[in-house]
Amino acid sequence: MSNFDLSNLALAAVCPSNEIRYDDKGMPSVMVKIPKQTYAQLGLGSSTATHPAFIVNGQEVPFIYISKYQNIIQNGRAYSLPGQDPANNLGFDAAVSACEAKGSGWHLMTNAEWAAIALWCRKNGTMPKGNNNYGKDVDEGNYKAIPTYQDGAAGTGRVATGTGPLTWSHDGTPSGIWDLNGNVWEWVGGYRTVDGEIQVIPNNDAAAGISQSASSTLWKAILQDGSPAAPGTANTLKWDYTADPGTTDTGGKVFRLNTTVQYKQTVEAPYGAEPIENMAAASGVTVPDLLKALALYPLDATANSHGGDYFWMRNLGERLACRGGIWGSGSGAGVFALRGHVPRSYAWPYVGFRSAFVQLPTA
Repeated sequence: MSNFDLSNLALAAVCPSNEIRYDDKGMPSVMVKIPKQTYAQLGLGSSTATHPAFIVNGQEVPFIYISKYQNIIQNGRAYSLPGQDPANNLGFDAAVSACEAKGSGWHLMTNAEWAAIALWCRKNGTMPKGNNNYGKDVDEGNYKAIPTYQDGAAGTGRVATGTGPLTWSHDGTPSGIWDLNGNVWEWVGGYRTVDGEIQVIPNNDAAAGISQSASSTLWKAILQDGSPAAPGTANTLKWDYTADPGTTDTGGKVFRLNTTVQYKQTVEAPYGAEPIENMAAASGVTVPDLLKALALYPLDATANSHGGDYFWMRNLGERLACRGGIWGSGSGAGVFALRGHVPRSYAWPYVGFRSAFVQLPTA
């Protein structure tokens, strides 16, 4: 039996859904194996349609593999390892490069994949806690993790990957994915907005190593029936303020889903921010299930039904997205939190990422 088999056998004895996967240089990452899920299995009605995270290049895949831990970077490559200070202070393109450098099938975790995990947590009642309150969770007074970065006088900033309690695991077990709530924001692929227009790389094709550049022709807008359309097509779905956002930063403005941008900001300062449960659509606008499947719109408007997690946007220029929250996000952090108002160059000590892997279908 090879060392590879022995390592995975030992890991499986403790964490049955975990695997050690090696990149094309033979370097290991601890990954969580997620089986294919349908809309219904993730709490989206009764549809037996496969969730977009499990469709790559037009074919369904039986599994996706998600980094168990927020990643570090060694020799330009991303790795999922426990007890590490997560990589940070890097923009979107750098995160993509560190993941894709590992070889075929390796990629920056996509928004579709993140959404599948978030919906699973909601459906199964295991919304994870995490480092959203300077080393601990805002709702947990005693549990703490190992500090790796001090946020000045404020207290603990980043903590070592996977060192929090079981409540910080996505399924509440040692087998789960750690730190999806807080610690550092995580870049996700396959989703952006341009002047408010919602654009995606369809299904989970962003996992296939295709271009996610600003000029890529693979970005598609979304119509009200959920079908893709060329960016700039009339009546595609967009984020729009409910009133003129002004020209200053006076706190998060209320926004809505629309098919036009009635209130477009003219300068960088304003931004939209509200709990995802509070999001609404303009009168007459139909919300497709696809937006809910991608965790871009709430399944229902019940108070705290998505953990009170916050969603941010700007409708000026290109904006990419980070998920999860940081050490100071408080109750606004969580698996449904989305920081969707930042440019692809955004890089701070509270911005990181995690890689994922999929066995790419062959023609």
